[in-house]
Amino acid sequence: MARLTESNVKIAREIIGRYPRPKSATIPLLHLAQEQDGYVTNEAMSHIADLVGCTAAEVLGTCTFYEMFKMEPVGKYVINICGTMSCALLGAHELMHHAEQQLGIRAGSTTPDGLITLEHAECQAACTEAPCLQVNYRYRFRVTTEGIDQLIDDLRGAKLTEEIPPHGTVARVRQHIPVNVGVGAVDPDTVSTAPAWLAVKEEAK
Repeated sequence: MARLTESNVKIAREIIGRYPRPKSATIPLLHLAQEQDGYVTNEAMSHIADLVGCTAAEVLGTCTFYEMFKMEPVGKYVINICGTMSCALLGAHELMHHAEQQLGIRAGSTTPDGLITLEHAECQAACTEAPCLQVNYRYRFRVTTEGIDQLIDDLRGAKLTEEIPPHGTVARVRQHIPVNVGVGAVDPDTVSTAPAWLAVKEEAK
């Protein structure tokens, strides 16, 4: 288990600088920690608390609120099969049972080789494309049993590494905002005038 690495602390400070209050960066920093280790360690949560000026309990509260943050090791690939109404009506439960048989594990478990974790998911906001699932939060729509067989084979055969990065990676290209184009991080308590965009809007009336 680890705190943020030196290079990630540098990234963390850049992220914090985008916000008017350091605590507002908690969620992006949790993503950073999960990208580093594949899940969010207790040490990382304590480190984030130090960086943003809050308690470790507050970081833990945020971490446990969101399903995408894992506090224990998971597989390189996390398959989340939606089981909410639209998907359930179109075969999600059968799809989950089939995936369990193909992987040799029950939902909530990880394959012995550490490659795939299988989980239930609540609504993934793709009801018109049911049944759907996500692999490391990358969508698959209108999934059939044949489709999930192919997905598992492709993951095992390392055929999707360009499309689906390891769990915890939100994006392959990290956002960088040059100082000269940023809007500036201004504490709301110090603001005494209307924002510039509002002034422009008022003038256009």
